[in-house]
Amino acid sequence: MTMFYESDAALAQYLLFHYGTPEQICPLLPAMHEVCGFPVRCVSESLRRMKLDSRRRALDLGCAVGRSSFELRRHFDEVVGIDFSGRFIAAAKKMGEERKVAVHVPREGTATDELVLDLPSDLVTDHVRFETGDACDLRHDLGRFDLILMGNLLDRLPNPARCLAGLPELLVPGGWLVLTSPYTWLEEYTAQEKWFDGGGRGTLAALREVLSPSFESGPVFDLPFLIREHRRKYQWSVAEASLWQKR
Repeated sequence: MTMFYESDAALAQYLLFHYGTPEQICPLLPAMHEVCGFPVRCVSESLRRMKLDSRRRALDLGCAVGRSSFELRRHFDEVVGIDFSGRFIAAAKKMGEERKVAVHVPREGTATDELVLDLPSDLVTDHVRFETGDACDLRHDLGRFDLILMGNLLDRLPNPARCLAGLPELLVPGGWLVLTSPYTWLEEYTAQEKWFDGGGRGTLAALREVLSPSFESGPVFDLPFLIREHRRKYQWSVAEASLWQKR
């Protein structure tokens, strides 16, 4: 895993991505405000497309700085957020305790904007637990969950197939797996021979082949998102979201 996710720049960028208002993320182009708030939309757009028999426990795998974990807490009694980055996990815990953070994000050149990011007042933080962990080698006593969210994690894993192989035992029967990814496969994160792209058939085709023994394929839909690099430059991407119900 690249050290980018332990850097000051990545921490500020992802805190803004997770907790910034549309006006803070994209002040110059109001037309793009609807694609802000990606961690929130991952949860809301997925849950409205599924029927959950139980809402006891959820796992946010690759939770980054934690907004999707807090959002999941609206719907589940307990949420566990796991990320490989120790700095991201520390930031998620701090946000849960202090409910706000100040960040300096690039404006242009060496100039920065200082922004105060808040956790919305209607989000509760009790029974949300964060820990560092490797999605390809999770500890064995996590228990089982009614839902697992993997938000934009798949194409940043060194061994995606190994991660996917361990998911069925973490879900209760009838539980749901939510996968979102723009499928940006890069050798910086994943050796090419481990790219989960179905040998050129596409990642969704590969997912259907590997997950079908344990999961029923559910809805598939697009989730665009915007990451600010500086005030006048952004990463605009479209994640594909796919839902999978455990048999």
